[in-house]
Amino acid sequence: MKRRTLLTTAAAVPVVLTGAAACGAPDKPGGSSGKTDGPVPDKPGKAVTLNILDVAGNLQLTQGMIDQFSGQNKDQIGKVTYSKATAPELVGKVKAQQAANRVDISLVLTGVDGLAAGIDQNLWLPLLPAYQGRLPGMSNYLDGAAAMQKLAGDFGVTITYYPSGPLIEFLPAKVPTPPKSADELLAYAKANPGAVQYARPSNSGPGRTFLMGLPYLLKDSDPKDPVNGWAKTWAYLAELNKYVTLYPSTTSDTMKNLANGSAKIIASTTGWDINPRVLGTVPKEAAIGTLEGFHWVTDAHYAVIPKGVDVDQQAAILNLLKDMLTPQQQAKAYDKGYFYPGPAVKDVTIQMAPAESQKAITEYGRPEYEQLIAGNPLEVPLDAKALVAAFDKWDREIGGAKVKK
Repeated sequence: MKRRTLLTTAAAVPVVLTGAAACGAPDKPGGSSGKTDGPVPDKPGKAVTLNILDVAGNLQLTQGMIDQFSGQNKDQIGKVTYSKATAPELVGKVKAQQAANRVDISLVLTGVDGLAAGIDQNLWLPLLPAYQGRLPGMSNYLDGAAAMQKLAGDFGVTITYYPSGPLIEFLPAKVPTPPKSADELLAYAKANPGAVQYARPSNSGPGRTFLMGLPYLLKDSDPKDPVNGWAKTWAYLAELNKYVTLYPSTTSDTMKNLANGSAKIIASTTGWDINPRVLGTVPKEAAIGTLEGFHWVTDAHYAVIPKGVDVDQQAAILNLLKDMLTPQQQAKAYDKGYFYPGPAVKDVTIQMAPAESQKAITEYGRPEYEQLIAGNPLEVPLDAKALVAAFDKWDREIGGAKVKK
């Protein structure tokens, strides 16, 4: 079974796995006390089943960590099931289970989008500061990951991190003179209708990174306030929209369109540049560029626990997360460049990564990334409330009617 698929799917898709992990619909909570509040024990009373929902493609980075821990701790975790969904589906799935007082999703792996939507709807258990002492790896975060952790408030635990984008990606044979500024990108789109693409921001890392990066490129009045501080950004997006024929619902569709020539320039990130070329979805010769005034908008994946999860399952999850934040496990996050670099904690080098990760990064990584990461400002994304507002405004006023379902 190929674990490494591109980011999200159009609907919840079971993942076929072996060993400690199973597939299909989430199991009923098993081997637990049934209590959903009160003290969380150091370990579950007996082995529990964990049903893990991934809405960020995070399992590409962390499934090996989870499988190793569960395989070595049978007294805590008897079985793991995995399922996938898109970020916009997350709130409805969790709210329906909570309304029925039957929460089967034990753990959610999410990006900023799902994290923010869940905070907005009050879906997640507060894990911090109550359990921070049980997660010592959090004190060893990289500076960028620590900033992303602040964005999560009390609810999410940062498990992987990368500087992200926004980058533009293109095939040099088709775009020999790529745009160097936001104005040049707009001019290119006007001269080549349909050639510029980015996916719906609420379901795409590169899409939302492009959205949040524009206020820095355009020197808007307040890059952290999409309602009152993005006058230039919304005007730019509205003008660009005249020359965009569709907005794919997933990032992977933009990559396929770049490869087949129906798109000439797409929004990208470090990981979405490297991994699709490793997989052969995008030609190896694809190139990346930045636009004048470029700031990185960083990204992370989080572990969150829905309200209503049994305390024995919470105990197993906390012990799992503690293990996932060790340098030895974090080295697996290099993967095949999907979230490049990937580790959220300090002192995790590519030499510590599995051999297949080292080979992929050596062949498909870009030497210029080190300088780009060191030489440009790092900005955290919008907070939960502002991000939800930005997504809503984009859907209503910019591209909602052109999203390809």
